[in-house]
Amino acid sequence: MSSSSSSKRHPTYHGIRSRGGKWVTEIREPRKTNRIWLGTFPTPEMAAAAYDVAAMALKGRDAVLNFPDRASMYPVPASNSADDIRNAAIAAAEFMNAESTNGAGFEVNPSYQTDQFLDEEAIFSMPSLMVAMAEGMMLSPPRMNPPPSDYSHDQYYTMGQSLWNHF
Repeated sequence: MSSSSSSKRHPTYHGIRSRGGKWVTEIREPRKTNRIWLGTFPTPEMAAAAYDVAAMALKGRDAVLNFPDRASMYPVPASNSADDIRNAAIAAAEFMNAESTNGAGFEVNPSYQTDQFLDEEAIFSMPSLMVAMAEGMMLSPPRMNPPPSDYSHDQYYTMGQSLWNHF
């Protein structure tokens, strides 16, 4: 590796480098030659957070993180696909950007907002929410009437079975 390429790496954060005044990050998939492009970000902290999410998704507990104290706050990719990892990484970077504004929203760097697409589905973990909702649809609904028994003539089993009686 030449000295010019290593000089663009950040001195503190793992997995990021400077390119054209912005910070870029990508990660190699374990035991493969493929790399997952995570994005270009205006600050090194955003790129480092994106790298952390991808590293945790691909390497688990063995991952070397830039912000280990924030690991529990990062979004979890819906799967290990490159798109899901990238979406979660972008969401983590946006979260890092929102935190750095101290509650002022995303207005610290408005040029980033116009240049980059804000994926709200990734920020709110919509892929995993949709999967959970689909799994819920596969469950059988609860029984409204108890199974027939010897006590079917009892008032307890014959009244109050309608939802309308609970109001």
